[in-house]
Amino acid sequence: MVLADLPLSERDPALAALIRRENELEATTLRMIPSENYASRAVQEAAGSVLANKYSEGYARKRYYEGQEIIDEVEELAISRVKALFGAEHVNVQPYSGSPANLAVYLAFCNAGDTIMGLSLSSGGHLTHGHGVSITGKYFKSISYGVRRSDHRIDMDEVRALAHEHKPKLMWAGTTAYPRALDWAAFREIANEVGAILAADISHISGLVVAGEHASPVGIADVVTSTTHKTFRGPRGGMIMCDQKHASAIDKAVFPGLQGGPHNATTAGIAVAALEASTPEFKRYAKQVVENAKVLAAALGEKGYAIVTGGTDNHLVLVDLTPKNVTGKVGAKALDKAGIVGNYNTVPFDPRKPFDPSGLRLGTPALTSRGFGTEEMLQVASWIDQVLTAPADEAVQLRVRNEVAELCAKHPAPGLVT
Repeated sequence: MVLADLPLSERDPALAALIRRENELEATTLRMIPSENYASRAVQEAAGSVLANKYSEGYARKRYYEGQEIIDEVEELAISRVKALFGAEHVNVQPYSGSPANLAVYLAFCNAGDTIMGLSLSSGGHLTHGHGVSITGKYFKSISYGVRRSDHRIDMDEVRALAHEHKPKLMWAGTTAYPRALDWAAFREIANEVGAILAADISHISGLVVAGEHASPVGIADVVTSTTHKTFRGPRGGMIMCDQKHASAIDKAVFPGLQGGPHNATTAGIAVAALEASTPEFKRYAKQVVENAKVLAAALGEKGYAIVTGGTDNHLVLVDLTPKNVTGKVGAKALDKAGIVGNYNTVPFDPRKPFDPSGLRLGTPALTSRGFGTEEMLQVASWIDQVLTAPADEAVQLRVRNEVAELCAKHPAPGLVT
């Protein structure tokens, strides 16, 4: 029996209503989670296209299924564009997201029980860099490096000492809640000293790297992983870049090591995002992302908030709310009611537990994508302060929520249904 080809609104009104509500939420609130952004209409069209119907185990021109001639061209197009953007010798765009991309790196270079190193979660690292609750901390001997108490910057002396003591097989350079630029060359030097594979995770900053707002690890690290959303503004996917000598190991680790068929519609979205990232408009956007973050950090600092590391070099601001006698969780939930969406987060040497930490993590990519500049960031800082000064005041939250919606209406977000 042929399935009636009904639109979503008729086939599943309940789900259609949920999507409409999410569209409205994203249109009328300040999305300040650093890992979130707005994908363009073109990216979403590709990611929601008929390419999702295809199953394509293998790689271009080496598939296990027939009928792949168009899919091969889609994947090759995405690869060629990413190669050109980053100057990479080899690119794999099949990982389902950033965490699977990182797992592929482990599979390519490590055996269970090998020693690995990465930035601790409490210092701004990622779960997949060896944290104990992650499979990466359970299957490998994980050594964490951290930041200095004095300035909350990564302590490269500690990195070197730990590397020489433990001789890791694999060393990660990458962050998820660290507001400063990374010194790829310094990590490379240490990795060379102990014979470690150096992996750079640029999931948060890949868009900034492309635009020249952050130094690139490509050609310095042995392998580079990234998500394809966040500052890159693509679909929810992943990619891996490496030198040609590691290409076979990486490709085998992704397929058949970890995955079956790639998500072809996502691959198409990556191709579109890579095309967009090659434009002067994207470079202006990335530059503004960093400028907006700097202005936000400075404005909050002037209002008495403790800014971790004293500022930012990238797209995010990590705020310690302790001086304001507000916890990160209470602050994040109060801001959410006011239409300002961030996330509570641990800060370095946080005395509080991760589920109720001292910090707040805020990002500027999504606001910048909808056209916010430094003037708007000053207003945002003012709203944040008004809400956090009285986190239980529902009247303040409602007033700010309405003012936020008014500002959002002046800056329509890309990719949303209007």
